[in-house]
Parts: sequence; C-alpha cells; structure tokens
Amino acid sequence: MLYQTHSPFARKVLVFAIEAGLQQRIEVIHHETSPTNRNDAIFAANPLGKVPVLVLPDGMTLYDSLVICDYLDRLHEGRKLIPHKAPKRLHALRLHALAQGMCDAGVLYRWETARRPEPLRYPPLAEGQKTKLIETFNYLEASLDPKHPITIGHIALATGLEWIEFRALADFKTGRPKLSQWYEEFGTRPSMVQTRYSGQTHD
Repeated sequence: MLYQTHSPFARKVLVFAIEAGLQQRIEVIHHETSPTNRNDAIFAANPLGKVPVLVLPDGMTLYDSLVICDYLDRLHEGRKLIPHKAPKRLHALRLHALAQGMCDAGVLYRWETARRPEPLRYPPLAEGQKTKLIETFNYLEASLDPKHPITIGHIALATGLEWIEFRALADFKTGRPKLSQWYEEFGTRPSMVQTRYSGQTHD
C-alpha cells in the first residue's frame, strides 16, 4: 500500500487493516504527496495523485480509502467492519461520511490558516470550514454511542480526530466529555498506537 504517515485517509486504511487482522498481508510504502509537489510514482498508480493506494497482486490499483477498506473487509472471516445489511450498514457509512467530511473541512481550514501564503488567504472561507468542524464535534458529543461495536465509521472518526489534534486545528475536547472520553479510549487500541502520525507536508 502506498501510504503517507501524516494522512488521515491513509491511516484510516492501515488501522482498518490491523483491526481486520490483515496487517501481515500488506506491505506499507511511504510516499510524500502534496497538491503542489508532484509525486510521479503516486500519479502512476492513481491519476488523482493521492494516497492511499492499494496495489493488488495482479497489478490493479485501488483508491480511495473507502474502496480499499471495502476490499479488505472481504478478505477476512471475522466480524465485518462495514456491515452488509441496513440499518447497521447505513449507520456505519453515515458516520464514515461525517468523519471524511470533517477531515476535508480540516484540510481546507489548514490551507486558509497555515499553508497558503498569508496574502492569499481568505478568512471567511477559513471560518466557514471551522464552523463545520465545531458543528461536527457538537453533533458527535450529543449522538455518539460509546458502546457501539467498532465499524469503519469509528475508525475514520478516531483517525480524523487525532489528525485534527496532530495539526492543532481545533479543540474538540473542551466541553465535550463524552466525545473526549471515547477518543481517548479508542486511542489506546493497538491499531491506533502502532500507527501514530509523524512528519510534515513537503510542498
């Protein structure tokens, strides 16, 4: 798998693989990617130039993270992390979509507050993306079930929240005890401990 140590989307797949007991079947190769710094090896595998990319034994490449996780979930005999039937499937995929959107908003917020040259930043866009983050945190505090069996949605959420903390984008803990406790407990899982974020974006 073509990977990046500071991508929440790539880490989601690796945590998923560990939770599914498939880590020994996957070779992880780190690649630096950036919208402003072309990586030819990644573009050769994914025309979008993004990680993660899973290269199958026959040479076929899979992307994005949800497609890869769906493929991996069919390779093990344990409890499926993407349930097959509604309503469990819908709940898992909806939480995944929320976590994915949270990370997308975080990426845009980071561009407008840290990565884009300061004269080119657009503060209203930054505030709009931060609002999405805060609303998501508040929704999770009110609705997240800490006893729910782990699904792809929980994996995406945990890796997404830790990325937000890693990048110091927004505080999701203060005033949100349920979300904070769930996050801290999930973070002790071996799959999370083994895959901590590291490194910086190279533009």
